[in-house]
This record gives sequence, structure tokens and C-alpha cells, in this order.
Amino acid sequence: MIEGLNYVVVGDGKVGDDCSIGHNVVVWSGGVVGNRCNIQNNTEIYYGVTIEDDVFIGPHVCFTNDLTPRAYDPKPPSQMVKTLVKRGASIGANTTIVCGITIGEYACVGAGSVVTKDVKPHTLVFGNPAKFVRKVGKNNKWK
Repeated sequence: MIEGLNYVVVGDGKVGDDCSIGHNVVVWSGGVVGNRCNIQNNTEIYYGVTIEDDVFIGPHVCFTNDLTPRAYDPKPPSQMVKTLVKRGASIGANTTIVCGITIGEYACVGAGSVVTKDVKPHTLVFGNPAKFVRKVGKNNKWK
């Protein structure tokens, strides 16, 4: 385990170059964080979660990796469901990301959302469940 000032990387978890990682963040074995990412406090990157370059993750974002969790029947990592957050995406505070989805390039997810389906590139979604609101450009300009 490699310990940073404010975060922990467990086992073969990976964090890229030039990242800003907040307090109480854990990148678990099999979790991947790309280059130049900003991950705010109290977020865990579990096995099977891949975050590409230039992604913003707000505080208290919850990723999942098991669609049918049971305490009495734990699954090995090989049965965890993968999630992909593509380059330049932004995820707001207190969002829950249900496993098995892809959040597209430069997409934005509003704070407090529950994401249950893929998010197309360059779109803004929010709500529970998260729904399409509008197109958004690379620099957060509305289209």
C-alpha cells in the first residue's frame, strides 16, 4: 500500500500523473485514475472503475461495482461489473454511479444524481435517475 498525504492507493490501484486527490480518497486494487484528474474528498475508486484523463470527481461520489450485492455471497473481483468515466467528464458532489455504465467524454453529471444508464458525450444529466438536460461543450458552454 502506498500512502499519500491525504489518500491511499491499495494493491495494484493506479493514479496517473499531475492529479489532485482529496482527503480520505481510496483507490482500491483494480481501480484506475488517469492523468490530471481532480478527485475530491471522501470518494472511493473500486475494482473495475476506470477514470480516464482530465476528469473531475466531486466530493462524496459513490461508485459501485456489484449489481447484486449480498453479504452472505461475496463475489470475487472477476465478477465485479466495470464502469468507465471518459476523458474530461465532470461528476458533481454526492452522485451515485451504478456500475456497468460509461460516462462519455466531457459529459457533466449534476450534484446529487443517481446515474443508472450510459451518459452520452458532451451532455449534461442530473436527477434520480439522472436524465438528459442539454448538450454541453468541452468548456461547459451550453450548446
